[in-house]
Amino acid sequence: MAAVSADPRRRHLVRRRRQRLAAGALAAFAAGAIAGAAGGGDGASPPSDRAAAPTAERERERAATRAVDTLSLRQQVGHLIVLRFAGTSPPGYVRRVLGEGRAAGAIVFRDNITGPGQLRALTAALRRADRSALVCVDQEGGDVRNLPWAPPERSAAEQAAAGTVRGDARAAGRALRAAGIDVVLAPVADVPTVTGAALAGRAFSPDPEAAAAAVADAVRGWREARVAPTAKHFPGLGGTTVNTDDGPATIERSAAELEADLAPFRAAVTAGVPLVMAGHATYPALDPEHIASQSPAAMALLRGRLGFRGVIVTDSLEAAAVQAVTDVREAAVASVSAGVDLVLTTGRGSYIHVRRALMAVAKADPAFRARVRDSAARVVALQRAF
Repeated sequence: MAAVSADPRRRHLVRRRRQRLAAGALAAFAAGAIAGAAGGGDGASPPSDRAAAPTAERERERAATRAVDTLSLRQQVGHLIVLRFAGTSPPGYVRRVLGEGRAAGAIVFRDNITGPGQLRALTAALRRADRSALVCVDQEGGDVRNLPWAPPERSAAEQAAAGTVRGDARAAGRALRAAGIDVVLAPVADVPTVTGAALAGRAFSPDPEAAAAAVADAVRGWREARVAPTAKHFPGLGGTTVNTDDGPATIERSAAELEADLAPFRAAVTAGVPLVMAGHATYPALDPEHIASQSPAAMALLRGRLGFRGVIVTDSLEAAAVQAVTDVREAAVASVSAGVDLVLTTGRGSYIHVRRALMAVAKADPAFRARVRDSAARVVALQRAF
């Protein structure tokens, strides 16, 4: 774990100066160079089917912004954090934090779950504290199923081979919704491109177009069950043999190769995915200085070239790839500065350190405070939609 900074505000201001110097060039590269490498892309606006959000979506965004402006800064900052807790029922501090609007929601893992009835009671307790709280879980299929009684039983590749991706996601979504869960950290949109790819066993296909079709089907299936899916791990972890949960990963893909890796994410955006998870690998062709979840260039690529309007959430801030470069407090500030909306904390006790760090910078830096407001509005819009 990286050494803890004694002054997160000072570290943040230094980081922001560096980012301002690099952001213009990096964002231009993200919007133009990668797109052009695909063969004829000119960095123009996104395809027409998502160039303009539907009127209802835009009204939700405006209403969410109005709602956020009634919140205190402490509550706005809280809307940028997903917390984790121990046990099979929410501790008192979690209920207080949610009840005071100081967190967006919580993530549950297998050690929080003993069965369907207990899980319904747990999520009901979270909602009594805050009816808008997001309750998140990993439920990809195969080995990654925190609700062992719920679909999809088959792995992503098996679902794709059987042609059941959309139906499996819809059935799984209904089971999650019945349990009180409204955000699923799936589907995996990574395309395995190297031998021994760390995410190969969780991916739909090594073929970008086949993976894109499956990801789009999954997004539609989850949405049909009124559970918010999350395409992950942007801009793709298929080019590494190291899971970023376990260690740092550098993906040496060219601009043209990275463009191919984006196909499933592009398909997810077109299908209306409400969340995209930013991964923690480094991509020298995109941004040699930052892991993706802390990269202004990666966020510019997702927002600009892919036209994504929803919530960008980090992968776990406790991942080894993050800890190799920073602690959770600095990671949260760097991610939000780069353009992330929601930081995922999976370490018990991380929440309070992350909230304090974000608050300290928000109080000191008007530009960061504006970023917090924008992200909080996106999170509120998500809460209202699902």
